[in-house]
Amino acid sequence: MLPRAEQKQLTRHALLDAARQLMESGRGFGSLSLREVAKSAGIVPTGFYRHFSDMDELGLALVYEVDETFRQSIRLVRQNEFELGGITDASVRIFLDIVAANRAQFLFLAREQYGGSQAVRQAIATLREGISSDLAADLALMPRWHHLDAAALAVLADLVVKTVFATLPELIDPPAEPLEHHLTPEAKIIQQLRFIFIGAKHWQGLGTPG
Repeated sequence: MLPRAEQKQLTRHALLDAARQLMESGRGFGSLSLREVAKSAGIVPTGFYRHFSDMDELGLALVYEVDETFRQSIRLVRQNEFELGGITDASVRIFLDIVAANRAQFLFLAREQYGGSQAVRQAIATLREGISSDLAADLALMPRWHHLDAAALAVLADLVVKTVFATLPELIDPPAEPLEHHLTPEAKIIQQLRFIFIGAKHWQGLGTPG
């Protein structure tokens, strides 16, 4: 028999997995009920409260989980950029591989950034802001961006992260019909990021109003 603490952890993970599985069928997090999540996890509804106070708290746990996965992908991209001299295409490929390996987590992130739970939306907004801040700090260390001040780097990082977040739904649920290569989600995000970085490379500021 498993120790009590280990059993509790397994049940907690079962609840998170159950919520993700229900959402993979096309449901939004806000439409899930505590009872059906508990039933899908194989526990009675009262057992849910041993792990989460309500559905919003479970949603926050899902955000925390995808935050960890997202930051892992950023660390790999950072290594590719700093240590291997990676380019946009290679960095995007690293990110896409992690999205594919953790589809359920990123599906939750893609849908719920505009979902029905205010607590979850706010947590995802905080996640996005944290990633943008970390990216701005990374960009400041790269010689190619030394012509940008802190404010410009913050704008650049915010634009990159928002582009990635906006493209997530297409990356996770690509169109059923085959597309020309330049119209695929993967090709579009690479081209969008290239536009952003080329523009930033030549950015001279807004100048002084006349």
